[in-house]
Amino acid sequence: MPKIAIIAALERELSPLVKTWRKTAVQHEVRTFTFYESTYAIAVCGGIGAESARRAAEALVKYYSPDILISAGVAGALTAELHVAETIFPAVVIDTTDGSRHETTIANAPVARTALGRTILASFPAVATTAQKHQLAKSYGAHAVDMEAAAVVRAAEKYNLRFVAVKAISDELEFEIPGLARFVQNGQFRTGAFVAYIIVRPWLWLAVFRLARNTKLASENLCAWLRESALTNTIVAEGSARAGTPVPPSI
Repeated sequence: MPKIAIIAALERELSPLVKTWRKTAVQHEVRTFTFYESTYAIAVCGGIGAESARRAAEALVKYYSPDILISAGVAGALTAELHVAETIFPAVVIDTTDGSRHETTIANAPVARTALGRTILASFPAVATTAQKHQLAKSYGAHAVDMEAAAVVRAAEKYNLRFVAVKAISDELEFEIPGLARFVQNGQFRTGAFVAYIIVRPWLWLAVFRLARNTKLASENLCAWLRESALTNTIVAEGSARAGTPVPPSI
């Protein structure tokens, strides 16, 4: 079975999957990463954003020599057709910082025959507002937005590894909590500062509750798919192309 490495931003995204896995702490690039190990996969929650994802991917490759890198986590919908907790398997990841497009290897997996396996994911350097979501959809033809996948696919290309992105929708196209981006710092979400901000703004309480609930649902669906596909070895077919290798268009 291929050695599978899963990279997410925050622990709550992978908690349903890794809660019983063995933990190992590893120091890499002045950071301590907690790796979660099972018999079929290794996972790490490296933090929010491209730089955090890059460091986590580099650490995984150095210490575990995986065959496949998976960028997993929650994402925002860029189309009204995508709803909370739906899981997508993008065929293309676009780095919005330079416009580069990166093919994934999902085309070789059974899920690629579905509409959710022919999607486009845009990696954006900040928490996208509603206005930014609409612009990303218009500029790139993307279906969802995250912050980390482009950094992970670049690591896969660097080391000639296969790459898959698996993202579950936590916020729909028109959903937004104003000012959320300011609470992301050094790859972490400043929960204490966010609570202090929200507690004096009761008009935002319902939106915060909805986001927490929707993120939990998205995480559960994401982890259910990761668990099943990893156990049955259907994430990507043996002998499939490495990240960055051109594949026939499927979108």
